[in-house]
Amino acid sequence: MDLLLILTYAALCYAIFKIFRIPVNQWTLATSVLGGIFLIGTLLLLMSYNHPYTSDARIYFTSAPVIPTVGGQVIEVPVTPNAPLKKGDVLFRIDPRPYQFTVDQKTAALAEAKQTVLQLKAALDAANAAVVGAEASRDRSQQAFEKFQASNENAKSSGRGAVYSELEVENRRGIYLTAEAAVDTARAQATQAKLAYESEINGTNPTVARLQAELANAQYELDQTTVRAPSAGYVTQVFLRPGMMANPLPLRPVMVFIDSQDQMLGAAFIQNSLQRVNVGDDAEVAFKAVPGKIFKARVQGIIDVMAQGQLQPSGALIDPQSPERAAPGQTIASIELLESTEGYQLPGGVVAEVAVYTHHWHHVAVLRKVLLRMSSWMNYVFLEH
Repeated sequence: MDLLLILTYAALCYAIFKIFRIPVNQWTLATSVLGGIFLIGTLLLLMSYNHPYTSDARIYFTSAPVIPTVGGQVIEVPVTPNAPLKKGDVLFRIDPRPYQFTVDQKTAALAEAKQTVLQLKAALDAANAAVVGAEASRDRSQQAFEKFQASNENAKSSGRGAVYSELEVENRRGIYLTAEAAVDTARAQATQAKLAYESEINGTNPTVARLQAELANAQYELDQTTVRAPSAGYVTQVFLRPGMMANPLPLRPVMVFIDSQDQMLGAAFIQNSLQRVNVGDDAEVAFKAVPGKIFKARVQGIIDVMAQGQLQPSGALIDPQSPERAAPGQTIASIELLESTEGYQLPGGVVAEVAVYTHHWHHVAVLRKVLLRMSSWMNYVFLEH
């Protein structure tokens, strides 16, 4: 940009010297040189401060490394390199049979656990019935014992001999105590059956709850054998082939997914050139890949951090003289294009020149626009390497 101004001024001086036949001597040359320094310097300062320009602009995009959640042998890769994809389209498939077998096993185990719950219910009912039966048997034994005991007492009180022998009474007493113990045993068994049946986690039997969780995890892993596009975009450089192994560890991507909707035109400016730039200011963009074309744009935002000031926890102290911090760094502004670029080949990463026009000294912006267009026309001239 500076060179364009100097060449333009030199051409203007040459034309003036020729048209007005000004003699070339040390005075006229010194005057033209000093005048050029003053004029060009003033214009450069006004433009740099009020209408900043950068040739360090680029379209940035997000690439997502595709790493499978589960491992296995790849059986299908239906994706085509660089073909547009919608969210959910299949990228590749891993052999699902081992995971399907696990799902089948967990399904069978869950069905068995649910059947076991029904058996626990039946066992509880049987235990409760056993308690009722034991209590009835105890009551009968108690009545028989009390009958034998009362008969002997009545006989003794009336002066007669005992109706039943002491051995028979003791036998009835033993039968009654045995029945009482049987009732306690039946009640304990009923309590145990009740605890086994009614133990729940959020209303579900613990074994059933565990197997449901294991089945859900197995089903999730089975679903992950089909790897799908996370968003709209495309996959570039597909080297994955059926028969290869894809594993989540080590974290080694098997392909790279490009998000076509997550792109940003970022323009890097020196720090003191953005002091008068505000969000919404007009801008123009000249891509080196599209000579002679100027795209209307505006400032979308200014990123308020720079890489040189980034700190991360580590075992080393901050070294201000380290190479990554020695450079002052540049401020990045996000530029929004107001014109469509669909008719041009502008892949992610393409470079551009950006000029921003503030409301200050807006007349000087005309010169910046002319210089930007001259720079864009120069893009027609290039050499193949």
